[in-house]
Amino acid sequence: MSRIYVTSDHHFGHSGIIDFESRPFADSLEMNETMIGKWNEVVAPEDRVFHLGDFSFLNLEKTKAIVSRLHGYKTLVLGNHDRGRPRSWWLEAGFDEVSEYPLVYGGFFFLSHEPMYMNKHMPYVNIHGHIHGQKYEGNQYVNVSVEQWDYLPVSFEAIRALVVPVEEQ
Repeated sequence: MSRIYVTSDHHFGHSGIIDFESRPFADSLEMNETMIGKWNEVVAPEDRVFHLGDFSFLNLEKTKAIVSRLHGYKTLVLGNHDRGRPRSWWLEAGFDEVSEYPLVYGGFFFLSHEPMYMNKHMPYVNIHGHIHGQKYEGNQYVNVSVEQWDYLPVSFEAIRALVVPVEEQ
């Protein structure tokens, strides 16, 4: 049975992010290899992964090599660092689907790169990345940046457990 995962902000190949976000890696090669391993540790080939942006700073050939090693059916929601390249570039890199805009999943979850405006009366949850080590308060926001989850993709079951009261599940 396939599962659904969400993750964001890998910044493959971006050595500067190690210092910016205090990532525990000696260099970008170690970071890339560790993150590929963590992804494949939880994601099976038949699973689906929504990547919420800022995937790679590498060229097409190197990005394609990474995408091909990652398990699952991969959907990319473009992040601020991805938008300089057209959808066709990301599809050629190996993503199965690419969206320039946030997606609605399950009629209840907004999947976006940047956090979206939500007020406490809105019955939705925004699953996002972009803010890396920071977190918004409340159960309407779930930050799936890799820094928040030990560099592992997060299952939808784990997200639902965070935001939906047990009696409603």
